[in-house]
Amino acid sequence: MPESLTGGAVLFDYDGDGRLDILFLNGTDWPGHETPDPPTARLYRNLGEMGFADVTAKAGLDIAFYGMGGTAADYDGDGDTDLHLTSVGDNLLLRNDQGRFVDVTSTAGVGGGRWKTEQGVSHPEWSTAAAWVDVDRDGWLDLFVGNYVQWSPETDLFTSVDGVNKSYATPSEYRGLTSRLYRNLGDGRFEEVTDGAGVNNPDGKTLGVAIADYDRDGDPDIIVTNDTQPNFLYKNRGDGTFEDIALTAGVAYDGAGRARAGMGVDVASVDGEGSIGIAIGNFSRESLSLYVQSFEDLFVDFAGKKRIATPTLLPLTFGVTFSDVDLDGYQDIICVNGHLEPEINRVLKEISYRQLPQLFWNQRGTGYVDVSAESGDAFGRPIVGRGLAYGDLDGDGDLDLVMTENGGPPIIARNDTETGHAIRVRLIGETSNRSAIGAIVRVVAGEIDRRQMVRTGSSYLSQNEITLTFGLDTLASADSVIVTWNDGASIVLRDVMADRTLTISADGLTKEEPFVP
Repeated sequence: MPESLTGGAVLFDYDGDGRLDILFLNGTDWPGHETPDPPTARLYRNLGEMGFADVTAKAGLDIAFYGMGGTAADYDGDGDTDLHLTSVGDNLLLRNDQGRFVDVTSTAGVGGGRWKTEQGVSHPEWSTAAAWVDVDRDGWLDLFVGNYVQWSPETDLFTSVDGVNKSYATPSEYRGLTSRLYRNLGDGRFEEVTDGAGVNNPDGKTLGVAIADYDRDGDPDIIVTNDTQPNFLYKNRGDGTFEDIALTAGVAYDGAGRARAGMGVDVASVDGEGSIGIAIGNFSRESLSLYVQSFEDLFVDFAGKKRIATPTLLPLTFGVTFSDVDLDGYQDIICVNGHLEPEINRVLKEISYRQLPQLFWNQRGTGYVDVSAESGDAFGRPIVGRGLAYGDLDGDGDLDLVMTENGGPPIIARNDTETGHAIRVRLIGETSNRSAIGAIVRVVAGEIDRRQMVRTGSSYLSQNEITLTFGLDTLASADSVIVTWNDGASIVLRDVMADRTLTISADGLTKEEPFVP
């Protein structure tokens, strides 16, 4: 069953040179089917000008494990970006020691849980999406890990699409697993607080995790998408404990009261009024969900109203992100699609195994237009799409894309759109949270007023860059850039010129670097 999913991609600066590097998660050999050179994850160092070098072995990441997802942040405050990688098996916490990663999973205590068969045989949990997040705002990054289903090679079920040949079973055939939350103790060790924090839910079958302060109370909330089970919306009570309000908030089910097969997820402001939108990729014949905040704790699925329900009905969407592709100040939606079953077209003629990625342009908050056919080669070839992440790979100020494919090579899509002006903001936090995860940046430029949180997670088993990009459309400067740190302190910059990256540290130091032409 894990063969049908495929791992994601993580965009982060592993060596601190200011360029975004790319980590791809891969599967590996099954027990009893070993090869002399088993697949491992792959780390590619950004050399500039869209050139990359494979530095997997040099960085100590040539580890054979069945990888799923990854999340990157400086959890120990030493200035290097560390990695947590999820797996069909034991997870890995890899501490970055000046560009080389060291396995500290056992010492840290974040290897994952165990489940038992009816015969009492113990198996490691199958972990999927994960995110670094300071749930209690104590300055140390905690770790939220989503888990999928109780599966092992020994318990794999025989199912069939055509009644003859073996196919991949759906998650409804297996019991679910709770997500797990680990509190950072500040000394390299973590304490599991799943029960006490209120996030123990064994019915979860998680494939997506997104972090957002949707109610603007300063505390990070957690959105979890589940495959064939209701989604979760964990509202932070303000002390690092949570209440699942997904049902009353309207994001647990679709409009007919059915649980969808939730895959990837992302969160962003979808209009000029600051309304939060939650985009969730779903199964074929289940359109993309676009839950838009109507009141503080109430969301309504506006996929139909925003004109994205029909074009997303047949694709099976895994990776999904909000990304301001043309830098006009409005968040567009990108979907990466692909079915699970290679022979699906023999049974359902209208659905294919390989599917086209999709790009929906945001019409200034009024709705979305499918511009996939006009968006270049990356959107013109059907793939078995899975992971999706965005980041400025070439330093020119706009957001490029990385897509992963099941059983195929990744796609690196350089953004050559005619864009507006933009300001990018890179934050350096205080000692214990150097990645500044959880900080809020607000940019005001004329009628444009946008807020973004520095966060990990989102999409499908992937991580976007944590530098924030604010499109300004035709405006060549911003009236103000306001940074609010986790402790409530703020920094205000006035009359900021566009087309440059601002590096802002907690002590107020600011550096400006113009975009690369």
